[in-house]
Amino acid sequence: MKKITLYTLIVLLAFSSCQKDFLDEKPLDFLSSTNAYQNYDGLNATINNLYWFTRRVFFNRDESRPFDFLYGTDIIYDGEQSTNRHSNMIAAYDPTSGIPATHWDNLYTMVVESNLVISRAPEADLTEEEYIDVVAQAHFFRAFAYRTLVYLFGGVPLVLEEVSTPRTDFVRASKAEVLNQIIEDLNYAAEHLPAINQVKDGKLSNLAAQHLLAEVYLAAGRPQDAVDAATIVIDDPATGLMQSRFGSRSGEPGDVYWDLFRKNNQNRASGNTEGIWVIQFETDVIGGGSVSSGKDGSFALERHHVPFLRDTKVNGINLFVWPVSGLTGGRGIGWGISTKYFSDEIWESDFDNDMRNSEYNFIREFLVTNPASPLYGDTISTQNPPAGLVVPSRPFYAYQSKATTPFNHPDGLYADKDNYLLNNSAGATYTDQYMFRLAETYLLRAEAYLGLGNTSKAAEDINEIRSRAHANPVAAANVDIDYILDERMRELGVEEKRRLTLMRLGLLYDRVKAHNPYYADEIQPAYNLWPIPAEEIERNIDAELEQNPGYNQ
Repeated sequence: MKKITLYTLIVLLAFSSCQKDFLDEKPLDFLSSTNAYQNYDGLNATINNLYWFTRRVFFNRDESRPFDFLYGTDIIYDGEQSTNRHSNMIAAYDPTSGIPATHWDNLYTMVVESNLVISRAPEADLTEEEYIDVVAQAHFFRAFAYRTLVYLFGGVPLVLEEVSTPRTDFVRASKAEVLNQIIEDLNYAAEHLPAINQVKDGKLSNLAAQHLLAEVYLAAGRPQDAVDAATIVIDDPATGLMQSRFGSRSGEPGDVYWDLFRKNNQNRASGNTEGIWVIQFETDVIGGGSVSSGKDGSFALERHHVPFLRDTKVNGINLFVWPVSGLTGGRGIGWGISTKYFSDEIWESDFDNDMRNSEYNFIREFLVTNPASPLYGDTISTQNPPAGLVVPSRPFYAYQSKATTPFNHPDGLYADKDNYLLNNSAGATYTDQYMFRLAETYLLRAEAYLGLGNTSKAAEDINEIRSRAHANPVAAANVDIDYILDERMRELGVEEKRRLTLMRLGLLYDRVKAHNPYYADEIQPAYNLWPIPAEEIERNIDAELEQNPGYNQ
C-alpha cells in the first residue's frame, strides 16, 4: 500500500476542497465533496470516522502496528524475531522504516480530519448545540493526535487550519509549543464536552478531556495543573474504582480486577464506574470492528501475549490440547513474552496477596490436558517448571488473562464448544478496550504530587489502587518515578500503551536497559524519540524539517 505523507494529505484535501465539476452540479440529496461539511450529518460523519480511526491506530489496524506501543519497552519482548516486533531496533527505527512512518501518517490523518470539522463548522448549517458537539470532539481528537505525535517524535509541525493549497514548507514547532496547543484544545474540549453520565458508552466526555489534560500537563512540567485536572475526574460523583464483583461473570470464581476485563464489563452500562473512555468493538456489526468468524478486525492481544502452548513439550510430547478457550489462553502464539521483571520481580513484596497477581489475573499454572503426556492431569507452573521447559520462552511463560476471553470466545470460533476447542481463526481479544481508566488517573495524580515534592499525597493515591488490590501500602519515602512506573505495570500491564508513558517521561532507554535484557544491547538513548520519516523530510523542499538527534537524515 502506498504511504500517505503529510504533504500528500494536504494535496488530497486541497484537491477535494477546490475542484469543481465542469457541469457544476449542485448535489442536494447526497453527500459529496461539495456539501459533505455543510450540515450536522456531514460533519458528524467525520467525527465518527475519528472514533473509527482511533480504534484502528491503537487496536485493530493489523496484527503489528497497534503493538508498537508494547514491543521495545520494559514489559514484553519478541518471541519470534521480527522487525515488526522491534527486534533489530536499528532497522525498526530507521527513518525509512514503516514503523514511525505509519504512525506519523495515521496521526496526521486525525489532525487533518479534526481541522476540517473545526474549519468548516462555523459556516455550516448547525444549531448551537450541534456546533458545540462536533467542534468539542474535533478539538479533543486533534489534541489526542498531537499528544501522541509529540511523545513519539518531539516537536512536530503544527497544522491548525484546513489547508487548501499544497504545501512543502513545513517546519517543526518546539515541543513546548505543541504541548501548549494540546492544552488549549483540551481545555476547550473539557469545557464543552458533555458529562460522562450524559454520553453513550464509547463517546467522549468532559472527564476524558480532563484525564488527558492531567497527562499532558505532566509532559509540560505543570504538576499542579495536572493535580487539578486529575482531581476533577477522581472527585466526580459519577466515577469510582470498582470495589466489588460485578458484571457478566461475577458469579464465577475470580475477583473484581478479573471482572474489569470480562466481556461487556468495560462500559457504564455494566455498572462499571471506572472506565473513562472505552473503545467499542461490536462483533458482527457493520463498522463494529470484530467478527465472530476470525480475528481480523479485532484487537489481536490474545495472539501476541498468550504463550504458544502448542509447542510446549516434555520429552518430545505435547503437554496441551490447543487451542482451547480457557485459562490456557485461547490461540496465543507467544510473540509478546512477559519480561521477568513484569511477571516476577515487580510482585516480590506482595506476590501472594496482590489481587492483580492472583491465579485469575496473571496465569502461571497450567493443567496438562494432552492424554498422551505422562504429566496428563498434573498442574505445571512457570515458577517451578518441569525439567526441559525454559521459562520464559515462546511456548511457556506467565501472561495476563486480560489478553483473552476465557470460556467466552464467539460461537463462530469454536470447533467443539462443549470442550471449548477453538478453530484456527481465533487469536483476538473479544472485549471493548480501555483507553482511559480511573485507576490510571490516580497514578497520574500521584506522579503530579511527586513532581510537587509531596510524596505523602503521591503515596495516598497509589495506595487507593493498592488497597483495592489487597496489596500492602507503599510508604511515602519509597515513592519515586520508578515506583510509579512499576505500579502502572502492576495495575495497567499490557492494557497500557507503555511506549507513550516511557517516551513522555524520556525514560524508555533507562527502563529497557534496566529491565528488558532482550533489547538491552540494542536500545540507544536516541530511541527516546522516533525519527521524523525520511519521506517527509525529502518532500518538504521549501523548508528544513529537522531530523531528531541520533538518526541519519
